[in-house]
Amino acid sequence: MPVTDPISDFLLRIRNASKAKKFRVEIPASKMKQGLADILKKENYIHDYSLVEDNKQNVIKIQLKYRDGACAISGLKRISKPGLRIYKDASELPRVYNGLGTAVISTSKGLMTDKEARSQSIGGEVVCYIW
Repeated sequence: MPVTDPISDFLLRIRNASKAKKFRVEIPASKMKQGLADILKKENYIHDYSLVEDNKQNVIKIQLKYRDGACAISGLKRISKPGLRIYKDASELPRVYNGLGTAVISTSKGLMTDKEARSQSIGGEVVCYIW
């Protein structure tokens, strides 16, 4: 069944798996989702992810990280939606929980965190918040 907002579906699957204390979650793959998974790994929110190529549908398998029984990801929030895109200049990029969280920004140089975009003075679309 087609999904109207694949990024929200990606975030929702991770949120549901973490609430159910699952160690792995499988998500249909795309380049954007692979970029999000790469940022989650780089920021130490997940252990690892792998891209499994199948003849029907490629799948991203994500291994969630837990610390003392609690998931490393305590919250995910979609900011820019298909009906309302949110763009910010480099000077206006948000800080999630005063820098304790991460904002994912889609720039002309690809997906990056708010800290990377701020250091390179690049603005873009605010995709989601992770904390």
